[in-house]
Amino acid sequence: MTSKLQVTVPKAVADRYGIRPGDEIRFEEAGDVIRVVPPSAPARPELADVATRLALFDAATERQRHREAATTFERAGSRGWTRDELYERGGRLAD
Repeated sequence: MTSKLQVTVPKAVADRYGIRPGDEIRFEEAGDVIRVVPPSAPARPELADVATRLALFDAATERQRHREAATTFERAGSRGWTRDELYERGGRLAD
């Protein structure tokens, strides 16, 4: 940050996101941090119309359903041991 409140973007970051001298980048609040948005990024969803926001929400919901369907949880007995066996193996503590 310079005394004129200008920020230098590292060359690797600028190259990766297509930021060139003279481009106007956006600084957006994101909770306790600031998000730097390159000029080529689409507008924020909260600035879009309701139909666009609903479409984005539906797409995110579908991605989540797909992730949940792909995730499998093992039953407690399928790991080759039971909780009771853990206590049996270690022996009992003296009373």
